[in-house]
Amino acid sequence: MHVRVRLFAMLRERAGADEIDLELPDGARVGDALAQMEHLTGGLRVVMAVNQDYAEPSAPLHAGDELALIPPVSGGSVTQLHARVTDQPLMLDPLIERVRDPRAGAIVTFSGVTREVAELQYEAYVPMAERKIAEIVAAAIERHGLCAAAAEHRMGAVPLSEPSVIVAASAPHRDAAFAGAREIIDEIKANAPIWKREEGEWVKGATPQR
Repeated sequence: MHVRVRLFAMLRERAGADEIDLELPDGARVGDALAQMEHLTGGLRVVMAVNQDYAEPSAPLHAGDELALIPPVSGGSVTQLHARVTDQPLMLDPLIERVRDPRAGAIVTFSGVTREVAELQYEAYVPMAERKIAEIVAAAIERHGLCAAAAEHRMGAVPLSEPSVIVAASAPHRDAAFAGAREIIDEIKANAPIWKREEGEWVKGATPQR
């Protein structure tokens, strides 16, 4: 099966071309295509888009699919974007430092904390959750013209009054910073593969949007 893969930014420069051709066996998956491009992607965390949607390595490929290899979407600077899922306590001050920018006239933060119960338990599909949160943060930066944004989510037991998720967004003006931070937390809750158990019961949620 012959496929053509579009390249962008530093990947385009490495390859010296906007597109590259791959030969893959019938029944190939996204991971097979990524494996063939390791010589090009070395040192970068990349994802593949299939027909303009982000795709997991296990996703099947078909003749005629439009493929794109996506390098980190940080708006030009790795310090503009930060996403992490961890089993360690979350600290807001370091997150604020990550989004400080001389262009910013406003920094907005959000902390979602455990309430009313002794603790909450969180489980996450960590690699996918971190990638999805990074996509959410990147989209908010682009949509709201943020200088920088960052988000972290905790796994495991989160005791009463401790944060399970924190967000920070900086922008030239407060309206954009508020809007960006709100979008990030709303999208994380809706679409990141993270699950919450409260008093022994899994909290019901919605099916994530693809």
